[in-house]
Amino acid sequence: MDMSQVIPILSVAIASSTPLVFACIGETIAERAGVINLSAEGTILLSAMTGFAIAKTTEGLGTTPSLLLGFAGAAIVGALIALIVAFGALTLKQSQVAIGFVLALLGADLSSFLGNPFVRIPGPTVPSFKLPFLQDIPVFGALFFQHDLLVYASYLLVGCAVIYFYRTRSGLMLRAIGEQPAAAFARGTNVILMRYFYTLFGGALMGIAGAAFSLDFKAGWSHRHTAGYGWIALAIVIFGGWNPLRVALSCYLFGILQSLASVAQSTIPNMPTQVFTVAPFVLMILFLVLSSSDGLERLLNLLPPRIARAAGQTIHSTPPAALGKLFEQD
Repeated sequence: MDMSQVIPILSVAIASSTPLVFACIGETIAERAGVINLSAEGTILLSAMTGFAIAKTTEGLGTTPSLLLGFAGAAIVGALIALIVAFGALTLKQSQVAIGFVLALLGADLSSFLGNPFVRIPGPTVPSFKLPFLQDIPVFGALFFQHDLLVYASYLLVGCAVIYFYRTRSGLMLRAIGEQPAAAFARGTNVILMRYFYTLFGGALMGIAGAAFSLDFKAGWSHRHTAGYGWIALAIVIFGGWNPLRVALSCYLFGILQSLASVAQSTIPNMPTQVFTVAPFVLMILFLVLSSSDGLERLLNLLPPRIARAAGQTIHSTPPAALGKLFEQD
């Protein structure tokens, strides 16, 4: 396989990873604030249906207004589901895991029920927009700058998230309420209010991820249109160590696995198609399991100490100390 074949594969991988980037950064923000939003699967499905339905019904306004309304509606749906999670967990003090899991199932079923009139009908999609000058850069231009505005927005989101997390005072407080909420509260931070805000913001990003599927990556709507991506998003956040840059890179890794599976499907015609469909999901889960296993520790011990230390810091991750834990704010 020469470079002329590799570049298109990687370019498709980057584009197809865009919805996951939005979903995973949204979940990362919520979890760094200490709230587990397990509703990701239902949120993405219901938001994908809502975004497509709104864009389709407002198509007469023009492509751009209908798309903007679709994404806005999807973001609102994501924020509303996250509000239920936050209210149940932070105000009613119920299990975050139980609430999120129930909402994941409810959102998935609602998307199928409410989206039935919109199944397999054409609708507006995000148009391609190649960036002038940047698209002509050898290799990098074809990889990163010949997509659409949604892909470029995902680049901006990752960059802003990294800067916000590690270069701003607000980002420091975000990490504090997920690690040591009592200390943050002692410094005058309203922990509950901030957790509400970050959970809703993360939910809105998940909603945008759903619309990104139905209005861009997998244009259109069908039952279980994005089935499985919500769960893989939760796994990617763990695999990425709750670090927005590592999380984004993990999303691109998953996209590359998907692209390679498509290539393998065309080169191995006698293999059942289901194998290639599920292979990226299985491989990502295996990576997740291996990254936390004792066998990996023994393997790292075979390497020179400096390399083993660097590899261990890259692979291993520790969740926020207060993730999913109840905080009583007096």
